[in-house]
Amino acid sequence: MKKIMKMIDDFNTEREWHQFHTPANLAKSIVIEASELLELFQWQDQPKSLDNLKEELADVLSYCLMLAQHYDLDLEEILEAKIKKNALKYPTDKAKGRSEKYDEFD
Repeated sequence: MKKIMKMIDDFNTEREWHQFHTPANLAKSIVIEASELLELFQWQDQPKSLDNLKEELADVLSYCLMLAQHYDLDLEEILEAKIKKNALKYPTDKAKGRSEKYDEFD
């Protein structure tokens, strides 16, 4: 992950783009790029192009990584915490094979 973060940082430094990467702008960019990712699936269940899927997914991930870096967040730590939280909200005996939200369980 450090190698990727350095590549992103070097790319932005060379272009003097850090000034534009405020937390609000990064969050907006995540949503914008996620919309472009979603657009690949508009009117179909599979994207027409895996290359386009890779590019849009990379854009989303890049902005997520930059936002996490801004706040000095450990991605492994926050993902692990979220998975544990979800395990409590969605216990296997109630959630297995179901798509309902946790507050809709019987």
